[in-house]
Amino acid sequence: MAQNLFIGSLAYATTDDTMNAFFAQIGEVESARVITDRDSGRSKGFGFVEYKDEANNQKAVDQLNGKELDGRAISVGLARPKEDRPRRDSGDRGSNGGGSFRQRSW
Repeated sequence: MAQNLFIGSLAYATTDDTMNAFFAQIGEVESARVITDRDSGRSKGFGFVEYKDEANNQKAVDQLNGKELDGRAISVGLARPKEDRPRRDSGDRGSNGGGSFRQRSW
């Protein structure tokens, strides 16, 4: 599996295309995705970039971390693999009796 770059502090105006063009100055980009909110479609302020040649990952971190994209200084780092992150609760909220208050146990 290819190593992705995690891009943080993105401006809400940043799109996949503008991020792709910005990172293309280092090398050929395989994919550039700005993560958006499922309901509103608005950017969540971060995204991922994948280069065709993984040797460009460290170059991008060294040369683009802290640089300005769409008026904001972005953070660029190596993304952690998905399996290293804890899974979110799948929505089983009925385990405490279905209410939003905890039951006291005195």
